[in-house]
Amino acid sequence: MSQPSDETSTPAAPPEAPRRSPLRGILEIVETLVLTLVIFFIIQNFVAQPFQVQQFSMQHTFEQGDYVLVDKLSPRWAPYQRGNVVVFAPPEGWGPNRTPFIKRVIGVAGDTVSVHDGGVYVNGARIDEPYLFKGADGVAQATEPLGDLSEWTIPDGQLFGMGDHRQASNDSRAFGPIPVD
Repeated sequence: MSQPSDETSTPAAPPEAPRRSPLRGILEIVETLVLTLVIFFIIQNFVAQPFQVQQFSMQHTFEQGDYVLVDKLSPRWAPYQRGNVVVFAPPEGWGPNRTPFIKRVIGVAGDTVSVHDGGVYVNGARIDEPYLFKGADGVAQATEPLGDLSEWTIPDGQLFGMGDHRQASNDSRAFGPIPVD
């Protein structure tokens, strides 16, 4: 025999969701903000850092106002090579506000870099520099020494850097090699 259905009974009410206190919500927001700041700090200091180009020394590779993202991980596993672009704090006395310099690596430790006859020579061989700034005539401008020296031997732990727009660049021709770190 079947049971009579009780269609007049009311269904059981769903269980009430636990109430969240306003303090818990604020705590979650604070946790999210702190985690975001920690991640930003780690990325900014150990992985990659943005810089805005503020000089003309790398025209037309990078124009004034461009942003570059500097990779901070690769140098930990592989040494800098000729042709890499680096950003570094200028040597003491170069620039009133210590605006970071951006230059191309021309020589690494052990290299002899010389500037003569309008070109750059590394270990006695003239290097091909397709990235050099070209004048209105489409011809790359000549590279000249900036001071008394026209030849440098790069010591261990240092690099020789030059801007791609040589006539608008204060670089290692003027202040010498720069520390790798």
